[in-house]
Amino acid sequence: KNLDILLKPLKEKIQTFEKSVDEKYSNEAKERHALKSEIERLISLNDRMATETSSLTQALRGDSKVQGDWGELVLERILEASGLREGFEYSIQKSHNNDEGDRFRPDIIINLPDNKHIIVDSKVSIKAYDIYRLSETEESKTKAINEHLKSIEKHIDDLGDKHYSKLKGVNSPELVFMFIPIEPAYLLAMHSDAELSTRAWKKGVAIVTATTLLTSLKTVASIWRLEKQNRNALEIAQEGAKLYDKFVGFLEDFEKIGNTLEQGQKQYSMAMGKLKDGPGNVFRKMELLRELGASPNKKIKPELLE
Repeated sequence: KNLDILLKPLKEKIQTFEKSVDEKYSNEAKERHALKSEIERLISLNDRMATETSSLTQALRGDSKVQGDWGELVLERILEASGLREGFEYSIQKSHNNDEGDRFRPDIIINLPDNKHIIVDSKVSIKAYDIYRLSETEESKTKAINEHLKSIEKHIDDLGDKHYSKLKGVNSPELVFMFIPIEPAYLLAMHSDAELSTRAWKKGVAIVTATTLLTSLKTVASIWRLEKQNRNALEIAQEGAKLYDKFVGFLEDFEKIGNTLEQGQKQYSMAMGKLKDGPGNVFRKMELLRELGASPNKKIKPELLE
């Protein structure tokens, strides 16, 4: 019995320790299983992303329609990041006719104050650039660069020939932004042909990338904020002028009320004087009737008789 009493606390401690070890092992097993499942999910997601990226790359290489849609999508994301609002500061693919009746649909029309506009068209030149990027020989790289420059030159000529500045309902300067969504492709072209942007400018085309376009759009957003502030200041000045005119009119009416009250006071004093002033005044005669025996229910105030 004594040994049992002595060993019982130790037995309880050992049981508690065993329970703790079992729980810890069980929790670690669950965590390892959860971690394994999460790793498997990430691997699956990575494989799917790799497949989708490969599919997108193949589509961009071979399908010009997909290339154009992708470029327009990138352009829309830049517009959203600039702080401009669709339907207010810019519109997407809105159709306009020129004087000859030909219909054109620019990718983006950016609205400016005073009913002015800027037109942005996305042009993707990726096929030759991709060939250049994957080329291993200088000869193949040179050939790819030349093809890349020809592609960009063609886009410049196409935009220059559209004469967007002559579209009805569009008050645009004779300049259109040609957006190249792949900045390394743009840098390659500029490095290979230093006069490319100058020739494009002469044809009414300004070549922009995501960086330069976003900077320009941020400037447009700042112009709109300043325009709204100026409009608010003008409205405040106009409302202030109206309020001032109202206040002047109120003072004039209030002055008329004062004059009317003053005239009324004079008329009251004159009428009261006729009733109570002088010998034989009306007040005295009315009081005399009472003194002679009339029995009225009310009596004239003494201060009026005085």
